[in-house]
Amino acid sequence: MKITDVKATILKLPVIREIADSTQDALVVQIFTDEGYVGLGEVDSSPYIAKAVIDAPRSHSLCCGLRELLIGEDPFKIDYLWEKMYEGTIFFGRRGVAINAISGIDIALHDIKGQALGVPIYTLLGGPYQDSMRAYASSLMPDTVEECYNHAAELAQQGFSAIKFGWGPLGQNPALDVALVKAMRKGAGENVDILLDVGFGWKRSDHAIEMTKRIAEYRPFWIEEPLFPDDLDGYARLADSTEIRIAAGEEDCTRYGFRELIERGKVDVIQPDVTRAGGLSEVKKIAAMAQQKGLPCVTHVWSTSIIQAASLHLNVSIPNSLFLEFCVRESPLNKDLITNPFKLEDGRIRVPQEPGLGVKLNMEILEKYALR
Repeated sequence: MKITDVKATILKLPVIREIADSTQDALVVQIFTDEGYVGLGEVDSSPYIAKAVIDAPRSHSLCCGLRELLIGEDPFKIDYLWEKMYEGTIFFGRRGVAINAISGIDIALHDIKGQALGVPIYTLLGGPYQDSMRAYASSLMPDTVEECYNHAAELAQQGFSAIKFGWGPLGQNPALDVALVKAMRKGAGENVDILLDVGFGWKRSDHAIEMTKRIAEYRPFWIEEPLFPDDLDGYARLADSTEIRIAAGEEDCTRYGFRELIERGKVDVIQPDVTRAGGLSEVKKIAAMAQQKGLPCVTHVWSTSIIQAASLHLNVSIPNSLFLEFCVRESPLNKDLITNPFKLEDGRIRVPQEPGLGVKLNMEILEKYALR
């Protein structure tokens, strides 16, 4: 089998708001083969920049777009192709958007292999530890205390046993931050885990330490990305100061970046994104690194059902995953891009059993939002 083409399609809603919501656009990757299999992947990054990484022509041996590196190759040679893409983009890559783009390719290669062999991707990753994942509802932090209470109560009533709110107004006013977490706890109830994504809102470690003390009585399961991703010394100081779990990593790439986050940042939970950190191949290695350190690996999942599917396969194939992040935004790119959307059952999401990713594109939605 040979790869015949690689297509990167930008999807975009008519209006893009200046909020921390990456369900407003997406980059869908399709890899075509001479035997008719089409692999599906996604890149949760700037769609325009990631598409350029895929489509760019060759400049020299260490500076080449991914499509040109893949045409004519055997899609089963996933590890070899990962290294070929890593080396072929090293002049402008090694981290950031080049690895983001490689991630989408890697997912699509796994999809092809799973389809061709007639097995789900989790089988390719070593087999499942479980057939479903406990899901936490993930949404933006509402602007007001009343909205926060109501939204948390609504999600708890839908059957989620864990809820995360993030970004929004967090970090703008310490008193409001505390009031929002209090409202979230009250709305969710005492038996639902609440998770907080501060979105870099606590700019200094001393402030983050103080805020962590102020919200401790509401028992957050974790506090996610309170500091800027590069402030690893600040993360270490914060993690050493509290019993509350500190989580981070959605901006990090490759096992090399996560080694530094774990060893220098001393976080309690790592959060690689399979569409950013290097794809299924690399995140499996990152999860193993975390396991060696006794840390859970909980993937970041926020865009479309493609990343949900890829993350499900990854999460059930590792022993140290706690949850599946389940975005509840009403964007059609999040809700409607596949024809067989995921459903919450007893607080859990089942991993697809069909070959490959186990999801099918809704071509009507793809055509509606694709940029021409």
